[in-house]
Amino acid sequence: MKITNVEALFFTSGAADDWLFVKVSTDEGIVGYGEASNAARIAATAVEEYGSRLIGKDPSRIEEHWQALYRTWHNVRGGPIATAAISGIEIALWDIKGKALGVPVYELLGGRCRDRLKAYGNGWTDGVTDTPGVAENAVKAVEQGYRALKWDPFGRVTNIVEPEQLRASIAQIRAVREAVGPDVELLVEAHGKLNTNNAIRAGRMMEEYDPYFFEEPVDPENVDAMAKVSAEINVPVATGERLYTKFGFRELLTRQAADIIQPDVCHTGGILETKKIAAMAESYYVPIAPHNPFGPINTAAAIQVDTCTPNFLVQEMILRHLPTYRQLLLQPLEPKDGYLEIPDRPGIGFELNEEFLARSRA
Repeated sequence: MKITNVEALFFTSGAADDWLFVKVSTDEGIVGYGEASNAARIAATAVEEYGSRLIGKDPSRIEEHWQALYRTWHNVRGGPIATAAISGIEIALWDIKGKALGVPVYELLGGRCRDRLKAYGNGWTDGVTDTPGVAENAVKAVEQGYRALKWDPFGRVTNIVEPEQLRASIAQIRAVREAVGPDVELLVEAHGKLNTNNAIRAGRMMEEYDPYFFEEPVDPENVDAMAKVSAEINVPVATGERLYTKFGFRELLTRQAADIIQPDVCHTGGILETKKIAAMAESYYVPIAPHNPFGPINTAAAIQVDTCTPNFLVQEMILRHLPTYRQLLLQPLEPKDGYLEIPDRPGIGFELNEEFLARSRA
């Protein structure tokens, strides 16, 4: 079997962010789908450039192709755009391999560790920012079956948070906890907007509301700062969506700067690279909670990794994207009672509805 074409398929909608899908075609008619949704318009050029280097090659030699593409341009190695493009292609190659062999990708990576996947809801605030409205929407999300909810209560702050802003943010966490009760997990996102001292203060103030984790309390570039926050608060710290490849996670893990890591399968280098990162984390007793704010192929690829990874914790799902998922996929992909079902179809288990995709791009 030989690769005959690598195509970048751009998608945008009023109901979703910009997403970039990757379609890899072969001379035997087997097609694989991936996703490279990180600065999608820019990444599209990278997908086409990297993909041109694979024409005529055997799609089954995934590791060999990954290593070659990763080392193609010395000065862009490991960056977010190049790695997103490689991720999208790599996911599509795994999809082809699974389809050619007639098995789901997770069967090629060790088989099932579980029969369903716990999911947490994000995007449930629906643009609402006032505390009563956020608490009301949290209750609605719980009524849909979600037992874990993530949101950012810190608003439009950058690095410096005034005391009254911080008190208002913590008051929102308290209001959501009171609205949903003690049995719903609350995942607090900060998007790296706090400085080290603000993050420590915020973490201590939210402890009594028992958050499941505190995500990106500070930006991830400074591992020492992340480690300091983690050491000073009694709330699990999560990070990883802006780290790329196993090399980007090495120092974070060796410094024990985070309690939970969040690799994104279409940021980190793809399915196998995410599996390697998870294995590294397992040796530090750190679970993974994969980041997933993009399109349905990203979700499908994450499901494959989650299924065969022993230290998987919980999978992110953006609730406002689900109506678009229903249009973009030929098979249903959506949580039921807060869990994702694991597909037994070959490859990544889902196919893009290219008819809908073409109409949306017309």
